[in-house]
Amino acid sequence: MSGRTVLESFPAGGPRGSWPAEEFAQARRLEGLPAEVVMDLATDMFLVIVRSGDGADAAA
Repeated sequence: MSGRTVLESFPAGGPRGSWPAEEFAQARRLEGLPAEVVMDLATDMFLVIVRSGDGADAAA
């Protein structure tokens, strides 16, 4: 079964020119986590996630 761990969430309506979810994900990638940004349409939020089996357990 594949799953995901949500590291952080950010509102989709951020300031113009600001990408806080992408910046947060990039910082996690620099720490060695395979973080990625996905959109949760139901809540209108950007989620920074790590998929299960992609090293999330090793970082915990």
